[in-house]
Amino acid sequence: MRHIIGILLQNESGALTRVAGLFSSRGYNIESLSVAPTHDPTVSRITLVTSGSDAVIHQIANQLKKLIDVVGVEDMTGGEHIERELVLLKLRVDPARRDSVRGYVARSGGSVLQPSSDCFIVELLGSEAEINALMGELAVHAELLEVVRSGALGISRHQRAARGA
Repeated sequence: MRHIIGILLQNESGALTRVAGLFSSRGYNIESLSVAPTHDPTVSRITLVTSGSDAVIHQIANQLKKLIDVVGVEDMTGGEHIERELVLLKLRVDPARRDSVRGYVARSGGSVLQPSSDCFIVELLGSEAEINALMGELAVHAELLEVVRSGALGISRHQRAARGA
């Protein structure tokens, strides 16, 4: 099962390496990874997507909590959360379909960032499932030349922060 894990850690050199090392040394795959400072410049947040049974994810969370740099861990998959991913697509669009592709992108909440005579660069935002569906639909109307995905970002709906969760 796919899990989105939020990790707060000290914003120090080598902290991300230690988290990634924990995954690689135990044979766990990281499907996507996003890291940025929080409102506190001494703390960064990692949003990590991985797959495994609930028992495996619980074991991963416990091992993460043992790392010196880790401040908090939260598996958001079990609770209410909001997930978003950004994707940039480069599409080759037949001139006869330019207006229909532009309309589909707009109805999907996306933007055509750079229309040119032979291709569009499109920005879409949504959950992983929404992005996959939108890409599938666009591929019917245009040729996908390049796909750049941010990976998932997630936040819990409940008030408490992901400290010792």
